[in-house]
Amino acid sequence: MNKYEIALVISTKLEDDARIEVLEKVKRRVSRAGGTITNIDDWGKKRMAYEIQKMKDGYYYFIQFEGDSESPAKLEANLRIMDNVLRYLVVKQDAE
Repeated sequence: MNKYEIALVISTKLEDDARIEVLEKVKRRVSRAGGTITNIDDWGKKRMAYEIQKMKDGYYYFIQFEGDSESPAKLEANLRIMDNVLRYLVVKQDAE
């Protein structure tokens, strides 16, 4: 199993309940892609470096998970079509 991290930026136009539901959907997608979540870091609302869809702020989450080598591709295919996810990045963590 490899270790990965997802950097996720969610729209600020959402209410708290809807934002939590988007995060839950991402968790379910990680599980369906064959991953196991080990940690979720909630950074809260932060200013973005540039505007995305006329928004200057976004909610930042960093999700660490373990999965096989095909998990990131499956996960990215699902994240790409989610409406309220402004940006995402899935990276492999270095073995320490």
